[in-house]
Amino acid sequence: MRRAAVCASLLALAAAAPAGAALPAHGHLVPGRSLGGVRLGESAARVARSLGSFRGVCRGCATTTWYFTYKPFDQHGLAVELTGGRVSGVFTLWQPDRWTGPNGIVLGAFEGDATSRAGSLVPDTCVGYTAYVHAATATQTVYYVLNGKLWGFGLFRPGATPCR
Repeated sequence: MRRAAVCASLLALAAAAPAGAALPAHGHLVPGRSLGGVRLGESAARVARSLGSFRGVCRGCATTTWYFTYKPFDQHGLAVELTGGRVSGVFTLWQPDRWTGPNGIVLGAFEGDATSRAGSLVPDTCVGYTAYVHAATATQTVYYVLNGKLWGFGLFRPGATPCR
């Protein structure tokens, strides 16, 4: 998930006040609908109102990407990708604590448990991890697995690569 770029960009958050003042303490994935309260297609202004104005901005990303974390120097949180001023993707950063998905799925769960509860998924091999994708008409819901455990969630437009 572009870990090196994410790490470098998160270090830039050090100059910001406590990032993600409104980032949910217990974020939730609603497949095909929202992640941490952020929906695909919503405006950048709405995201800023929902998650706060303290954010990092990825300097090396092809798409404008905002990082909302729990505190300075913390890598856990939520990334929001924007295309044309609207959310085109959203994904968790560094396995934030107590984030959940449908059917009792919790980040940190074993791969088999998480994927069996998530429904019909297609694996996509990324560099260093696997993205399990549930593709619907208007969205892709992604479950990221690293070292046999559920590492993160993502929500993207159809056709977007789940590998970050």
